[in-house]
Amino acid sequence: MWVDPWIDLLLLLVLAVCVLTDLRSRRIYNAVVLPSLVLAFVIHTMTAGRAGLTESLLGFAAGLGILLIPYLMGGMGAGDVKLLALVGALKGVSFVLAASVYMAIFGGAIALAIVLFKGGLRNRIRFVGYAFTCLRFRMLPRWEDGTWTSGSYPYGVAIAGGALICMWLEGWGPG
Repeated sequence: MWVDPWIDLLLLLVLAVCVLTDLRSRRIYNAVVLPSLVLAFVIHTMTAGRAGLTESLLGFAAGLGILLIPYLMGGMGAGDVKLLALVGALKGVSFVLAASVYMAIFGGAIALAIVLFKGGLRNRIRFVGYAFTCLRFRMLPRWEDGTWTSGSYPYGVAIAGGALICMWLEGWGPG
């Protein structure tokens, strides 16, 4: 279908902007996500009618549902939830479900890297032990000035990573 490359391009642009803003300010802005969401619904409705809108809405709901509970528990930012919902609205239910698996793996790798490369060996060992007791998704404890604090990392990077892996597996990109 002719619309697929344009949907992919829109997704890539949104992911790039959101990763940059998430890395710089730990924010994913509504001014980026919401117009893209409206555009996703309009494009799918114009190209596939009611069936396209339905698929887009189902993808949106799936993406929203995946991160809604972690958000409600305080372990996820609202921008992260909206970004994954947008991924679903653009690419559909099956894509967002697969992307969320890769997102979780990518996010876990980021969290592990933070744990392993933060502070000295003794603090890392204590940090790892304490991190396993932390039940919050995306929120990691951090040892600072003799106390444990809760730190976060830009989960938009993990969302983008999961989506890019899925796009690559679909045959998008070089090669």
